[in-house]
Amino acid sequence: MNIDWSIVIGFLPALLNGAKITLYITVTGLIGGIALGAVIGLMRAYGGYILNTLAFIYVEIIRGTPIVVQVMFLYFALPVLVDIRIDPMTTAILAIVINAGAYVAEIVRGAVLSISKGLTEAGRAIGLPRWKVVVYIVGPLAFRRLIPPLGNQCIVSLKDTSLFIVIGVGELTRTGQEIMAANFRAVEIWTAVAVFYLIMTGTLSLLLRIIEKRMRIL
Repeated sequence: MNIDWSIVIGFLPALLNGAKITLYITVTGLIGGIALGAVIGLMRAYGGYILNTLAFIYVEIIRGTPIVVQVMFLYFALPVLVDIRIDPMTTAILAIVINAGAYVAEIVRGAVLSISKGLTEAGRAIGLPRWKVVVYIVGPLAFRRLIPPLGNQCIVSLKDTSLFIVIGVGELTRTGQEIMAANFRAVEIWTAVAVFYLIMTGTLSLLLRIIEKRMRIL
């Protein structure tokens, strides 16, 4: 077996560009996913029967299907249904938004409902409207509790970007595949790709630990 690690150096610019695209999809998708998940989660926790039911259906559909199927549906089936063609990059970001939104919704719902009802009742007793109770009393406490599972979802979404290879998005995994197909140096290239993912997920984990320690509930 002839392994030459030096060849990786020549492909570092391409791998770095792939990593940048991976981070762009992850960050952009998670911003939308967290916003969507927060709304859906509050609908699940405080919405009436109709809102709660709609949110429940959305969450169950997304959590019950693989993300690669969702990507294929958005890229290949959606244009047939509504005659709208979505480019691969937009499809990737939209898939992260929709997929992460469902999981974030359950994280938000769980965090909100874990706060003692006595705090909510105390806020209502002093005359605060429901939305102020949620924003100023329940929200800050729930936010601290949702940081660990939310951080885990961020890492999962980052790794999920590798599945967008199926629609030709030039993220890190796709870049590694193209390089390997050209020189057949599978050990060196895929090891380098794995190291890039470990650096990204490790950095994200470290940041989340710092945030968690600063906001820990004593």
